[in-house]
Amino acid sequence: MKITIVSGARPNFMKIAPITRAIDTARNEGKRISYRLVYTGKRDDKSLDPSLFSDLQMREPDVYLGIESNNNTQLSAGIMLAFDKELTDNPAQIVLVVDDLTATMSCAIVAKKIGIKVAHLVAGTRSFDMSMPKEVNRMITDGLSDYLFTAGMVANRNLNQSGREDENVYYVGNILIDTIRNNRNRLLRPLWSSALGLKEKNYILLTLNRHILLNNRSTLRKLLETLSKKADDKLIVAPVHSYVSDSIKRLKIDLPNLHILPVQSYLVFGYLINQANAIVTDSGNVAEEATFLGIPCITLNTYAEHPETWRQGTNELVGEDPVALSNAMDTLNSGKWKRGSIPDRWDGRTSERIVKILLNE
Repeated sequence: MKITIVSGARPNFMKIAPITRAIDTARNEGKRISYRLVYTGKRDDKSLDPSLFSDLQMREPDVYLGIESNNNTQLSAGIMLAFDKELTDNPAQIVLVVDDLTATMSCAIVAKKIGIKVAHLVAGTRSFDMSMPKEVNRMITDGLSDYLFTAGMVANRNLNQSGREDENVYYVGNILIDTIRNNRNRLLRPLWSSALGLKEKNYILLTLNRHILLNNRSTLRKLLETLSKKADDKLIVAPVHSYVSDSIKRLKIDLPNLHILPVQSYLVFGYLINQANAIVTDSGNVAEEATFLGIPCITLNTYAEHPETWRQGTNELVGEDPVALSNAMDTLNSGKWKRGSIPDRWDGRTSERIVKILLNE
């Protein structure tokens, strides 16, 4: 069985790495299975830091399609043309795509049109907001997929309500947890921590990514000012992309306890999550990691891709509301944050289940 695995952005590799290890294990056990890793972006993509693949203990992509564009239509068209050639030159029985990117949808369409089965990793997530391009990508990809690998029962219910057949839906658990468990004993304390005076369990980790929030200067200003005020004596550490730091700098606000840093390597960022007193983020992935690690998490959004993080885990949704953020910080500072628990099948064995299913089919 030949599987082509597609990554459309840096975060995809955190979910792909466990799959590649599980395939390698099965192959070493004599199973007839192999994979080819495709990255739809460029080889010199600045988001792919040199340590990424060694941190994740995986090989680099076999091919870089080299497609980039700020226009979703042009991006999709470019990826589809390049991926069609890739599959023509390197046939596969299954194409595995991840999450909800334009690349995810585009490669699923190409595979399906030429008769290759599609497996969607992290299927069934929904915001129910069709104005979001990612929601369109999810709906199309789920509709085309022959294997729908879900992280929780909420995702299963979403797929059931959209008319997908139960026999195509596989509740395998959260693949991101496989990566955390595999690397938890390898996490690296950052070299700059002493200079900054960083103390374990006495800082707040801040991550921001969503352009819609960053472009709303008034709201962003109020959220940052609220967080700074409510942090008490704790440092706020914010490893962010340059476009995020530029957005914050344009606000021209003086927040002495906010330390903006460049993006960190996977193992360093994992350390920052694991040793934080709390996390404030707009990232679903970070909230999932926080739930597994038992770290209090405040999400600056009104929904989570995996509702398990707030229904069962340590996450709370406050939207983009400074008052709600202030109240959440008060709860945190009072020591009354909910303990949370780890959702079912977030056990680090999701990749094994997926490979077993593919081999059995």
